[in-house]
Order: sequence, then C-alpha cells, then structure tokens
Amino acid sequence: VVCTAIDEYLDNTIKKHELTRADKEEDRIKHVDACNANTGPIFLTYRAQDAINAMIDAWRNEHQPVYDFVADDGITHRAWVVDDETVITGLVEKFSQVQNLYIADGHHRSASAVKVGLMRREANPNYTGDEEFNYFLSVLFPDEQLYIMDYNRVVKDLNGLSVEEFISALSEKFEVTPKDGEPVNPPQKGSFGLFVDGKWYLLTVKEGVYDPADPVNSLDVAILQDNVLVPILGIGDIRTDKRIDFVGGIRGLKELERRANEDMVLAFSMYPTSIEELMNIADADLLMPPKSTWFEPKLRSGLFIHNLY
Repeated sequence: VVCTAIDEYLDNTIKKHELTRADKEEDRIKHVDACNANTGPIFLTYRAQDAINAMIDAWRNEHQPVYDFVADDGITHRAWVVDDETVITGLVEKFSQVQNLYIADGHHRSASAVKVGLMRREANPNYTGDEEFNYFLSVLFPDEQLYIMDYNRVVKDLNGLSVEEFISALSEKFEVTPKDGEPVNPPQKGSFGLFVDGKWYLLTVKEGVYDPADPVNSLDVAILQDNVLVPILGIGDIRTDKRIDFVGGIRGLKELERRANEDMVLAFSMYPTSIEELMNIADADLLMPPKSTWFEPKLRSGLFIHNLY
C-alpha cells in the first residue's frame, strides 16, 4: 500500500483501460475534497518482478502483521508495516524499474483523486510537488497474484421477443446447446452461459464472428455486447441503460438464477477476462467495454487512509 504520484497518472505511466462518467467523477471529487483524504486505495497492478516479490516475502516472513482479521464477508486481511529505511529505499529503487502500472479497479476514484490534486495545485501555485495532494492512495499487486473473476450480465427483458425467437436470433452467430441441471460456467474463451425461462444453455461463438487479432473486439464482453446485447436485446449504452445490470463472479452463478427469476428475465455467465488481455489493451491505449473485469482481492474501505494535508 503506497501513495502514487498524480503526475504518473497524467503522463500515462499509470495505464487506463476504461472510460469514466463525469457524474460519477464529480461525486467522488466532492467526497475526496470534503474528507480531505483518500479513504480507499486505487487497485493497481504491474508485471511481476522476482526481486520485488523476494523483498516483500522476506519482510513478511520475518515480521508480525499489524492487522490480522477476518472481515464480515469472510475475507482475511493481513497487513505489515515496512519501517526499515534500507528496505524502503530498496523497494523504491526496484519499483523505479517497473515501466508501467495498470489500473485494475478504481478508474473513477483515480481520476477524481487526480482532479482534486490539480485543484489543490491551482489553489497553491507555489506548490513544491512534495505536498500530500500530489499523491493518491494505492495498493499494488503483481499480476501473478491477482484473481480476475467473471463479471456477469443480467437483462430485464427480451426486447419484445419470445424465448424461441431470441434463441433463433442467437443461433445465427452462436452454437446454442441446451444444458440440464447445474448452472453453466463457460469452459473457455468464446463461450457463454445463458439462463432464461428456467433453463441453462451453453453459447459458443461461431468462427468468423469476430477478428481474433483485434484486442478489444475479441474480448468475450465485446463479443456479447456487439452480437447480442446491442443488436438483439436493444441495449444502448451499457454504462447507463437501466435494462442491464452486472453481477460480480464472487456472488456465484446461483445469484444469476435468482436475479433472472426475480427482478430480471435472463442472465449471461461470462468467461473471465485475462490480465494479459487487460494489459495488452492498456498498452495500446485502447479502452475495454465497461464492466469487463471483477478483481479479487478487494481491500476493506477505510482500512488505510491517506490525508491530503
């Protein structure tokens, strides 16, 4: 857990892969400005470095954690404080060799933290760069220690179609295979689970539907969006359309059944986006569709606080 320079966000050392919404940014700007603090870390990742892993592992093995508790969601949190100047200097030196950081989770919070920093700079034209408002709270995980889960979709209606008409429309670009029993957990990239009218189906995208060389359009979330959500179900902007909602994979596939049987009509289970896909897209300065990734672990908000004064 560190404080990261807003200048590294501005010069694209910290890579982004999602668009942000102005209204959400504004809400978070007000929160940071009113609290005069970052109350939750931005979730950043980087390509793992053996030397960094070795230094952190050595410290953990030789010291006791300052926090060690199980939160009410059943997740264990442990935190160690590195307070040896030699070790800190060594970590800073090793991290200086990391070419890029990548936002895994927290695009709105990072954009808002940076804008608050810029506001403070404007109000303090003689700032030196060392003030706390020039930094935002972050947690850095090596890519190999991240767990990306599926980020599933539930939709409110069939856009005027019957179930039979919907399945027929799907079959133009997907192999549709009825499944009995347990929920469908997609076995590989290019496959999807569909739950509608109390039944599960396995969808497998047909060859030629997308360009596998296109890093964005070949994402499963993009395949579903471009070939089902928009043209068949009539979903407009999936960031704002009230007919669609998103269910993090940590909630399980039974949650998709529950939602489809209660407040929605159908659900799609997704194969997880890989960290390699995310980094390749960010490196190319491209954008992923919204709600492409669900990352674990997630730190408890308020566990770490960075004052801006």
